[in-house]
Amino acid sequence: MKIEVLGPGCPRCQSLEANVKEAVKELGLDAEVVKVTEMGKIMSYGVMSTPGIAVDGKVKGYGKLFSVDEIKKMLQD
Repeated sequence: MKIEVLGPGCPRCQSLEANVKEAVKELGLDAEVVKVTEMGKIMSYGVMSTPGIAVDGKVKGYGKLFSVDEIKKMLQD
């Protein structure tokens, strides 16, 4: 599983990355967490408001700081 955290590096984006890593740890998943900061790539996903999360190339959510529990639900769908 590849999880991409989409954002330019703002504090909310950094917090989201930490929450994603915590969710992966709590679920015991074998996942690669990648930070995507290039705006062209972020926009190619159709994300216009950061931060965002993409799992295996599919956008799961964007525009807010998702909690660990919200991320766990995204990863289990």
